[in-house]
Amino acid sequence: MEVSSRRPAGHASPLPPALADGVFPAGCPSRTVLDHVTSKWGVLLLLALSEGPQRWSELRRRAEGISEKMLAQTLKTLERDGLVRREAQPVIPPRVDYSLTERGYELSALLVPLVAWAFENADDIVKGQP
Repeated sequence: MEVSSRRPAGHASPLPPALADGVFPAGCPSRTVLDHVTSKWGVLLLLALSEGPQRWSELRRRAEGISEKMLAQTLKTLERDGLVRREAQPVIPPRVDYSLTERGYELSALLVPLVAWAFENADDIVKGQP
């Protein structure tokens, strides 16, 4: 049986050749970036921060179920990637605010349609319906 490579009518065009040739090789740096920004916690923290600067405790409450370890790890990764800014306030008790960088805001705007699609289709997908 031959598998058709045709897309149903009305669906988006294939990847541009430069992109298709670039993202699939194992050594492509975009794979690392995709791993960081499309992890469950990465997406949720980026979306939470798209609403404005937040403190550690606010992010922990917003992303229900995240452990302190995963929150710290994910924030450090996103900060290292230049997507999140960490600003320690010189007060007692210590206060740290997290916010998105310009690149972080650009990315979060691209993630909103993906998350909206997931939210709208989650029930049917989880139930195993087409």
